[in-house]
Amino acid sequence: MVRTDRCKKLCTCKEKPLDPERGMERIDVDCSPSLWLNIALALQHVLVLSSLCALVVSALIQDVDKERIVAYVLFYSGIATLLQSWIGSRLPLIQAPSLDFLIPALVLLSAQSGTPVACRGQCIEAEEPVAPAHPIRELRGMTLVTGIVQFAVGLTGLSGFALGRCGPLVLAPVLCILGFSIYREAALLCSDHWGMATLAVILLVILSQYLHSFLRLSVFSISRRLSVLLSVMVSWAVCAALVRWGHVHLTSVTQMLSTIRNTTFIQSTNSPHSSEFVFPNDSVPWLDFPLPASALPLLSGKSIAAGVAGGLSASISSPAVYVMAARLLKAPVPPAHACNRGLCVDGMGSVIAGLMGAPLGLCSSVSNACVIGLSQSGSRSTVQLAGVMLLILGVSPQLAQMLCSVPLAIHGAVLSVTYALAVATGITYLQHADVDSGRNIFNIGFTMFMSLALPRWFRLHYSFIQTGVASVDILLQSLLTLPVFFVGVLAFLLEHTVSGTLSERGLARHDGTKKILSLADQQQGFSPSPDAMYDPPRPVMKVLELTGFRTVLFCACRSPTVEEVLVTVPEMSSLLPDKDARVGSG
Repeated sequence: MVRTDRCKKLCTCKEKPLDPERGMERIDVDCSPSLWLNIALALQHVLVLSSLCALVVSALIQDVDKERIVAYVLFYSGIATLLQSWIGSRLPLIQAPSLDFLIPALVLLSAQSGTPVACRGQCIEAEEPVAPAHPIRELRGMTLVTGIVQFAVGLTGLSGFALGRCGPLVLAPVLCILGFSIYREAALLCSDHWGMATLAVILLVILSQYLHSFLRLSVFSISRRLSVLLSVMVSWAVCAALVRWGHVHLTSVTQMLSTIRNTTFIQSTNSPHSSEFVFPNDSVPWLDFPLPASALPLLSGKSIAAGVAGGLSASISSPAVYVMAARLLKAPVPPAHACNRGLCVDGMGSVIAGLMGAPLGLCSSVSNACVIGLSQSGSRSTVQLAGVMLLILGVSPQLAQMLCSVPLAIHGAVLSVTYALAVATGITYLQHADVDSGRNIFNIGFTMFMSLALPRWFRLHYSFIQTGVASVDILLQSLLTLPVFFVGVLAFLLEHTVSGTLSERGLARHDGTKKILSLADQQQGFSPSPDAMYDPPRPVMKVLELTGFRTVLFCACRSPTVEEVLVTVPEMSSLLPDKDARVGSG
């Protein structure tokens, strides 16, 4: 059996030029940048992730131990990131909480606290809301169920099976909605202080797009790679100085979220002020190892329903992030076994986080994947170093609090720019299909419009769903307010039920294997060995090749043999015909 010598490739890899005129080079997955650049790139990833964790946790947790919970989330994000880069999809992705978990968690908390969402419009005005007895335990139960759903979808091979049947007209709307899904939250965060948000956006755009065009020096090439880090640090320093002088007033996360009725389902009256994050609290301990929680997660009908909704949505968004990261890196599309392993690792991370005390599950971070596109630096060693940094931050709540003190307006600016790359990446897939086709125009327009309009409508009319069973209400309310779930289901169904030719759909049939291939994957012009960067380490491969694993019915995480890959996986083949293989339009 022929095997790819990845060690030899790692030793001889070089940075590939992206734009010879500008002198910007792309750092590939198996390449390692210099030590100091690697540290700076890892810190850039950590900064984006830590601010996102602070946002999500602050929107859910109102306890005095918020800093400790943030540290826990960072710690388990570091564990999941290391596992993902080692035995998962092997892509340079950071694991973090996302809206796939935040929306079901907010629905669950609203059902616990007796808010109008839980009362379905039938509450008596004089009746006081009842505080939940164990909100954190029930959130942990939701996280545990979320991880089980992710693990099951990956282990059964459903993720890789579905991804192999997603052409350009499925991936385009999914990635676009994945980027659009956070525009309301990003605008809301920017509204904390539009001046700071504008400053951060201007700096980020100048550093990433303009500066290297006018001044072609190596230092400005580095500034493009670190555009997010530099823009955040400069804006953060300016904001801290203005807050200290009393010229800027900042708002807490939950105060901002509660200003718009349907942006979230919870409110807070005693949440900390954002300026307290700019100047951290000295009472937070410097060292606190995240020990297992004293109480087990609470598995109620409501938490199970919210967990199933979050797991299903994450099972759609994570493979989309895998595809997006591979396209930004100009790498082959992830094969089925890599996608299945990646989702299994996502599930393992969520299960570990739920059992150990974190209130939210983990999946691949969209914003961090888009940072790879901005910096053109996708080294696996950078992400692994970022995972180590997250572990260090996780054992020090004081350091975690300091790093999570990025003002909300700056974080909104980063989200606005990074998520825009997800939208743009989705749009690039449309070039491979017939954009003048009436079928494609209807499918794309209907899918994207409904995926934005229906979740918005269900948020406004939360009393519409009344089945009489609280857990079913939570499941439906969560699923119907998740745009990514909507777009994934609608795009897949329309693509496979509305008739259309292969060329119209951006597909082609290989003459030798008669398999239907995606033109989006063929036109990259890759080498004919697609699995080299996605193969797990040799010890893991030996375990997966054991007889027991080969006889398991649903073991979808093993790599196929190299001979099978060369015949059946089209992602590495060129669109141009040659003497040995030709691609027909079917």
